[in-house]
Amino acid sequence: MKYGQVRGVAKPVSRLVLGTMSLSASEKEQSFSLLDAAYATGINTFDAAHVYGGGEAERALGAWVGERGLRGSVVVLDKGCHPGGGRMRVTPSDLTADLSESLERLRFDYVDIYMLHRDDPAVDVGPIVETLNEHLAAGRMRAFGASNWRHERIEEANEYAAKRGLAPFAAGSPNYGLAEQVEDPWGPGCVSISGPGGAEARAWYARTRTAVFAYSSLGRGLFSGRVDRGNFPAAVDGACLKAYCHEVNFRRLDRVRTLAAEKGVAVPQLALAYVLNQPLDVFALVGAATPEECEQDAAAVDIALAPGETAWLDLGGEDR
Repeated sequence: MKYGQVRGVAKPVSRLVLGTMSLSASEKEQSFSLLDAAYATGINTFDAAHVYGGGEAERALGAWVGERGLRGSVVVLDKGCHPGGGRMRVTPSDLTADLSESLERLRFDYVDIYMLHRDDPAVDVGPIVETLNEHLAAGRMRAFGASNWRHERIEEANEYAAKRGLAPFAAGSPNYGLAEQVEDPWGPGCVSISGPGGAEARAWYARTRTAVFAYSSLGRGLFSGRVDRGNFPAAVDGACLKAYCHEVNFRRLDRVRTLAAEKGVAVPQLALAYVLNQPLDVFALVGAATPEECEQDAAAVDIALAPGETAWLDLGGEDR
């Protein structure tokens, strides 16, 4: 495994991050088996959220960390302020309530990296930045960032922080991977920096060296190795079908299959290598469902791709 650093977090952060949406405290043995397998590969960073499983994912992750005695070794990225109840919920009070409940479920004193799950562009960034800094100062988080915020909004928040001597956003978590997000998978507000339309955002992340926690880095299963043009309706979930199962991405999948065969690696390994070989401070979120998938994904960190190969995979010409 390879590791990076996130401003404010003293621990190393694994370049692969395991998503915990599928975990459940009621399925302890299965959840613990997956977490044990991920940790054995060197993955020490786990992505959670207040809304995952109605709190079941946080409870399962927290129980595993506690029983294994790993709080000093693992990095937990948690998210709050997801829309609900007919509201956007990006407010100081919702932030505080979600963070408090998440810490209770996890049985933690702090979250390593806390992120806002969505944005509400109608809300002024000032009170949000102030509230995040209050929780940072109180020790309830070590760093903070935003999922599904456009880079211009993160920049606005950081400018507000800089003028007042406050801590800035240390990371963003947009969709990023080889698959172009053609439509929002879960409705409006899903921010992607993939494909031609994400070039400006990628340049900003590269220039500022803001950490990128790339969600759906395998296109929600499009690059799982189990999907092709003939079986995709039955092989993926609705979000993948809506957002990624389009011809422009099947062309990318064709190229991934070709290059993976030449290199003797699996399709998901090559697709992850595409993400990890970009000139960004990137951490790829993966939704491995089995110990075997954890082991397979972890091997991707050692695959080197030349710039011509990554460009070719992203439909940049016919030669590589």
